[in-house]
Amino acid sequence: MGLLVLMSIALPLSFSTWSVLINNFIVEQAAFTGREVGIMQSLREVPGFLAFTAAYVLLILSEQRFALASLTVLGLGTALTGLLPFEYGIYFSTVLMSIGFHYFETIKQSLSLQWFNKDDAPQALGRLLAIGSGTSLVMYSLIWLALEFAAPPYWLLFGLSGLAVLVLTAYMHLAFPMFASPAAQTPGIVLKRRYWLYYVLTFFSGARRQIFVVFAAFLMVEKFGFSAQNIAGLFLITYAFNWAFAERIGALIHRIGERAALTFEYVGLGLLFVCYALVDNAALAAGLYVVDHLFFALAIAIKTYFQKIADPQDMAGSAGVAFTINHIAAVLVPASLGVVWLWSPAAVFLVGAGFAACSLVCAQLVPRHPVPGSEVRWQSTSEGATRRV
Repeated sequence: MGLLVLMSIALPLSFSTWSVLINNFIVEQAAFTGREVGIMQSLREVPGFLAFTAAYVLLILSEQRFALASLTVLGLGTALTGLLPFEYGIYFSTVLMSIGFHYFETIKQSLSLQWFNKDDAPQALGRLLAIGSGTSLVMYSLIWLALEFAAPPYWLLFGLSGLAVLVLTAYMHLAFPMFASPAAQTPGIVLKRRYWLYYVLTFFSGARRQIFVVFAAFLMVEKFGFSAQNIAGLFLITYAFNWAFAERIGALIHRIGERAALTFEYVGLGLLFVCYALVDNAALAAGLYVVDHLFFALAIAIKTYFQKIADPQDMAGSAGVAFTINHIAAVLVPASLGVVWLWSPAAVFLVGAGFAACSLVCAQLVPRHPVPGSEVRWQSTSEGATRRV
């Protein structure tokens, strides 16, 4: 748990800085439009699409060492961002940062689902999310203070955050032993028919999330003229809510079940996307952003649903596959909707509402008590009939 806590701290040390500064950095330093933003974000998701290759890296490296190596790449990519303030330089640093980010997230998910038992997992995952949000809260506070009172150059902020990750990663490598997995993991890629609903939920989750990550923050900068300080303040409020409620959301998922949690999430996200399409007030748009981000904590339910239906030895081989499926849409959505953005920003968010509606339909297939053999609410029998589970 101590190692996972430090890993949960390390990731937002750099990624929070990148997220809060990147939109203003690319507009002010590289004059990006919606076209370049869409290309950059699609390139950022290519490593996520290739996350299934983690299964082959694990034939050489242990999951723990692979996670630390990924954090190192993440730190380097973030540190280089501010030193390359031109189109192709930003594309390069973005891809490098993303390689570390997506491989790390893949391995961290696998380790978490292996090391937590099924009863504790929702609240434990919520606790780790709260710790990450708390770290982001600190980073956003520091960035806001720095921008408000000192106005340091972008390269210095990116460089310091990347260096902090490198230092913490070196400490984790030296301070912790190599922990054994509770169950021997199946080597290579794991792709099974009975996990199909998990794959579909993961696919739509990736599509929806990209619209939020790419275009919601860009809306604040382009349409409402938010400065870097404004964006930092907005992120500060957002992560304060996540820090306060993420662990409670995990406990709520354990109490009400995955289907109810996902239903609530998708109804809420659908309404929020429609509101994004119609909003003309900067304060209201900022409020939507805060609520929107809080809803994503409920996505823990997809992970715990999979943990309940999967064989323990499938966690590592399935994690990379899940991230790849998540990023099939993520690679295509930013670039294609970046073109749509030039025509109608509102249409982009209405597409997001459509993705949320598809997710809502799929969520109704999740059983109240998912277990191996009862992965879907209406399960086919060998005689061709269906039974409700």
